[in-house]
Amino acid sequence: MAQPTTSVHPALITVLDGLMRRYKERVPDVNGVIDAMIREGVIAQGDEIENDHIAFRTMGVPQLGIQSFEKIFLHYGYTKREPYKFAAKKLDAFWYAPPDPALPRIFVSELRVGDLSEEAQSIIRSYTDEVTSDPVDSLNLDDGVAVDAFLHQPLWRTPTVADYDRLQEESEYAAWVIYNRYYLNHFTVTIHNLPEGYNTCDSFNAFLERNGFKLNDAGGKVKVSPDGALLQSSTVAEMVDATFSDGNGGTVTKRISGSYVEFAERRVLPEFAHLAASELKREHRREGFEANNADKIFESTYSTQTVRREEEVAM
Repeated sequence: MAQPTTSVHPALITVLDGLMRRYKERVPDVNGVIDAMIREGVIAQGDEIENDHIAFRTMGVPQLGIQSFEKIFLHYGYTKREPYKFAAKKLDAFWYAPPDPALPRIFVSELRVGDLSEEAQSIIRSYTDEVTSDPVDSLNLDDGVAVDAFLHQPLWRTPTVADYDRLQEESEYAAWVIYNRYYLNHFTVTIHNLPEGYNTCDSFNAFLERNGFKLNDAGGKVKVSPDGALLQSSTVAEMVDATFSDGNGGTVTKRISGSYVEFAERRVLPEFAHLAASELKREHRREGFEANNADKIFESTYSTQTVRREEEVAM
């Protein structure tokens, strides 16, 4: 992670470092991408990668959801920006601008639990009702170690495999969150500042595929905003062995979708097209997100993508 040029809350750096450390341990594609970039001379070491944004998924229930989760990063100086809605997936989201341009943006989505079937709502609330008050309110947000631990601890009991499977049928997002809670969903490699031949989504995707990475092809391998200025792609989430309750006091292991890696190319805004490459800064490029792009990126953990990945690996 690049070093901030301004004074930022020290706990924020602890939290971001903790998120990335655990995320790398669980998502082999992260180090795989970094190693491939080093091998081809794109970067000399991993900390040269610019992190465009990180993303979290939440359950939209009174004591949790965006209204709770955002308190952490608002405390650290992040600024709440535009909302996004995903009607088909029953999701709402906001993005948050960092207090320093060297830090990643944050994207937080929330499942509209009340829009699901009564059965799915009942399953979800049987777990989330164990959280009887907003857990962030009892956190010392100035203690980065405590916040890092909170983001990686269970919020409710281990779900049963039957409950997971039922939610998977109706909302793959709901199933992912009921098991993973606040686990980091993805981080995003900034593409546009890389060397020529790797600094566009098309060229970087070619690099990824020749190194054996499987890309999310929902809506095309490159997702492009209507203004043509935000281009995104992502790997397909790897399947991980997850331990569930069997409902009878025992456990059962099931392979489920884990997390993935995203890639973003933000093009220069027309009013700054005259600037030399060496003069370009974050504020000269397309900011924010795009609902249609994000809608397809969500599917990096969906079975339409992960099953294909598993089948290709098995061949």
